[in-house]
Amino acid sequence: MVHRILIVTAVAAEADSVAAGLGHATPETAGDTAWETLALPGGLTLRRHAEGADLLVGGVGPAAVAAATGTALAYASLADASLADATARPSPYDLVVSAGIAGGFAPHAPIGTVVVSEAIVAADLGAETPDGYLAVEELGFGRSVHPVPHSLTGPLAAALRAAGRPHTVAPVLTVSTVTGTAGRTAELAGRHPAAAAEAMEGFGVAEAAAAYGVPVVEIRAVSNAVGPRDRSAWRIGEALDSLRQAFRALGPTLSVEAK
Repeated sequence: MVHRILIVTAVAAEADSVAAGLGHATPETAGDTAWETLALPGGLTLRRHAEGADLLVGGVGPAAVAAATGTALAYASLADASLADATARPSPYDLVVSAGIAGGFAPHAPIGTVVVSEAIVAADLGAETPDGYLAVEELGFGRSVHPVPHSLTGPLAAALRAAGRPHTVAPVLTVSTVTGTAGRTAELAGRHPAAAAEAMEGFGVAEAAAAYGVPVVEIRAVSNAVGPRDRSAWRIGEALDSLRQAFRALGPTLSVEAK
């Protein structure tokens, strides 16, 4: 039985880096026997590889990517419904990964660092009050954190360490507006002092995965420091290469963790 992993990115460049790292060519260069491209509802396209990794470009931001991930999980569950063991689990996927590049919080995650999430945190899901910020849990609604167990993050960190890849295991923040000022950076760092990175999709992916009972982890390569917006300091190419090398190191471990 092939165990399947759903890897969700925001944009195609991130998905291509992940595919290259896993040793899978991009769909344009792969043979027909390697890739199956499936059209999903909503104009989404799922790249399915025979070795068990499915890649989905889910769009930018938590709302878009939650809808896309939910669509992929629903499609897979319906397609799996005719199997004899379909009632044994809610989804044919064994693991969902939110992957891509991100901003890094100094000093935890310099440019090029790979961040493995020990928690996926919706950093702006709550309310501002005269006395400060209240997370959605404090308001009595829902959740803003998906913890990731050490049983999942530990082997991933060990694989990165063995490959000599700079990395850290720490909370990854999900924001709907990317941080671009010193004041906002200080505010987020004050509320989440252990956070190593911020991006825009992890919590949306995690919410969809949780609805189907599938474990989830976020893996990010840092392209810039979180702080005042300075596009000249971005190192997107370097971060995409770091993402590729990270998934080259993580491929065997991800396959094992999904079983």
